[in-house]
Amino acid sequence: MENLIISVSAADKGQRLDKVLAAHAPQISRARFQALIAAGHVSCAGKTLDDGAYKVKGDEAFTVVIPPAVEATPQPQKIKLDIVYEDDDLLVVNKAPDMVVHPAAGNHEGTLVNALLAYCGDTLSGIGGVKRPGIVHRLDKETSGLMVVAKNDAAHHGLSEQLAARTLKRTYQAIVWGDVSPATGHIETQIGRSKTNRKKMTVLASGGKTAVTDYKKLQNFGLMASLVECRLQTGRTHQIRVHMAHIKHWLVGDPVYGRASAQKFLRLNKTAPAVTEALLDFPRQALHAAALEFIHPISETKVSLECALPEDMQRLLSVLKET
Repeated sequence: MENLIISVSAADKGQRLDKVLAAHAPQISRARFQALIAAGHVSCAGKTLDDGAYKVKGDEAFTVVIPPAVEATPQPQKIKLDIVYEDDDLLVVNKAPDMVVHPAAGNHEGTLVNALLAYCGDTLSGIGGVKRPGIVHRLDKETSGLMVVAKNDAAHHGLSEQLAARTLKRTYQAIVWGDVSPATGHIETQIGRSKTNRKKMTVLASGGKTAVTDYKKLQNFGLMASLVECRLQTGRTHQIRVHMAHIKHWLVGDPVYGRASAQKFLRLNKTAPAVTEALLDFPRQALHAAALEFIHPISETKVSLECALPEDMQRLLSVLKET
């Protein structure tokens, strides 16, 4: 619960209450203020105001009580899953590149969680929290590949411990701009929110959280692009995308960190228009979680799994081989 005090001036006199509140607190939409007013969460001098059309008198102070957001409980949906491994305690899925992992604003249906609830039934609903049942780690919507999901609390606890201890090993493959040099490297930085764009992560000179990525170039395609393998030692938000941008080899197709870099490398390609078109048209960040390795939290045996690149990345590689 949050109380917001909004003071208005004589300049606001005669205007609608919902409009004035939205103008003084632009971080909250006018539609949201309208709902708060209708629900009786706005008052002035101790009197509740429930009409958004109320005319402001000027020189008033309004108290807005903002209740905590309540998200809907995820509902089961029968959505096809590509299951790579399964037993009584866990399963590993090959997530499609267009699937959101768990419900959030704008994506309340069609997520991996919705699919898992339908596939596993009620047994999954209490594991790892209501909003993210069974989820041990996550992938961005546009990133494809392997994710491990716990079916019970013991498995979830054991896998989460391995994730925290950095013994749950995750290997990714990415197609990046440019001929990566040196061919192998160790990137260790601090990563945190960008001060200029809160939706982006960035490498910070101080503060943030330690992020460690080891990379290896698997193949290069002239000066235009490379296929690289990235091994995560930590699991920060957007870590590979930020780290590859940090060394000036942005992920192809990355809508947040990589788009502005394209022209620099396209100038190096004068003879293969099909390659230029394929690179520019790739619809997502070219990133795939290709391998997982962990100790089974119940049987204590080692589990090592791999999955091939998805069709869209394979097609892009086929075109790049023309360079």
